[in-house]
Amino acid sequence: MQQIRVGMVGYKFMGKAHSHAYRDIPMFFPDVVHPVMQAICGRDAEGVSQAAKQFGWKEYVTDWKELIGRDDIDLIDINAPSDMHKEIALEAAKAGKHLLCEKPLALTLEDSREMLAAAEAAGVKHMVGFNYRFAPAVQLARKLIQEGRLGQIYHFRGWFLQDWIIDPEFPLVWRLQKDTAGSGSHGDLGAHIIDLAHFLVGDIEEVIGMSETFIKERPLPGSMSGLSAKGNQSDEKGPVTVDDATLFLAKFANGALGSFEATRFAAGHRCTNSFEINGSKGSLKFDFERMNELQVYFTEDAEDVQGFRRVLATDPAHAYAEAWWPPGHTIGFEHTFIHETVELLQAIREDRQPVPNFADGVKCQQVLEAVDLSIAERRWVRTEEL
Repeated sequence: MQQIRVGMVGYKFMGKAHSHAYRDIPMFFPDVVHPVMQAICGRDAEGVSQAAKQFGWKEYVTDWKELIGRDDIDLIDINAPSDMHKEIALEAAKAGKHLLCEKPLALTLEDSREMLAAAEAAGVKHMVGFNYRFAPAVQLARKLIQEGRLGQIYHFRGWFLQDWIIDPEFPLVWRLQKDTAGSGSHGDLGAHIIDLAHFLVGDIEEVIGMSETFIKERPLPGSMSGLSAKGNQSDEKGPVTVDDATLFLAKFANGALGSFEATRFAAGHRCTNSFEINGSKGSLKFDFERMNELQVYFTEDAEDVQGFRRVLATDPAHAYAEAWWPPGHTIGFEHTFIHETVELLQAIREDRQPVPNFADGVKCQQVLEAVDLSIAERRWVRTEEL
């Protein structure tokens, strides 16, 4: 197998990130199956045609069903708004196409389970887009934990803080509407923290949470792209139907305790996706705004030099780093998508499921909905209840 022909649905924020990954893989990972950027799909003909030209796609279409029906497409990449994920994935699986779907996998746990079942029944490869797993420093954190170098894990605390909607006059974009997005900071940001916790520490068994929507109404949008938008020049407003901030506590299957915070109202925080993990032999700290670094502490160090050390995860010993630049020459946000796509393409070639896949998406959705139920009923909820 020398190439995988890709059809992509969506062309804005994540569409650009995914397109960049497909374009760069052959240059930096020449031994990986080459992705062929066959066709990109979007509803607005003018917008998607411009994206096709700018990003480097061979063709564009405006009907995703047409895209799925084509014989020259092997993989369907879904980064359209969340309410479209399920329908596109079901049709693509039925057509025998491999799947890459952005997170959250679906609007509901029921829908995500249906997507997983369809992909398994079709025998296709399926991946969910938890790109933060693929920062070399996060990969190093997992390696240290898996090797037992932190000992027994006691605590996971994670927080994803942003501030892009703190202005009450910021428009009512689709990410603030439950019918389209599923949830607010909880599903958009919290899903990443939950997946990192699963990846690094293990399964979450029980949760209790709270949430708040600080701005109840916002101006209707005139245009939107990525995390930016403009109003429609009228005084008309619409209701915000998702959370602005969610916090929850968790108990892990291995006995560890967890705390999780996701908010879009943390002034001064642009993309503070961070975690700290404490074990019997040491601790780890990570902040995506300094994504090449992992702070590491070991209790077994000599007492006179004990303390957190800064590990710059850019040496050939670190995951994916050898493909890039000399040690100390850092990489960025876009590289996490390249590494994610490398995992997918390698899995297709090796006839195995990539990780994370739709099963991981379902597990994340289960925690998200357990937290929602906990908030609604004001009690601890076990994830197995859902």
